[in-house]
Amino acid sequence: MPRVRIHQRSKTATQSGKSRTRSWILEFMPEKPLYHEQLVGWTASADMNRQVFLSFETKEQAIAFAEKKGLTYEIEPTTTYTIKPKNYGDNFKHKV
Repeated sequence: MPRVRIHQRSKTATQSGKSRTRSWILEFMPEKPLYHEQLVGWTASADMNRQVFLSFETKEQAIAFAEKKGLTYEIEPTTTYTIKPKNYGDNFKHKV
C-alpha cells in the first residue's frame, strides 16, 4: 500500500515572501531505493511515484483524498513564523 506525506511547503531561504506556503502538498514516499546508474554515473530510481505530488488548498482536502484512494498517510506539523519588527535606526542604537 503506498504511503504518502501531507505537509505545507516551507518558506524558501532566499526569499522573504511566503508565496506558495499556504497550500498543502501530498507527496508519495519512496518505495524503491535509489541506485547508481553505471553508464552515466547519475543516481537513478525506478520509482515513478517519487516525481508525483498533489497540491490542495486545505489539510482536510488532502486527508480526504488520501482516505478515498486508500493511501496510508503521515501529516507533518506546520511551523509558524514570527516576524520581529525591525527598524533601520536600531542598527545604530547604543546597546548596553
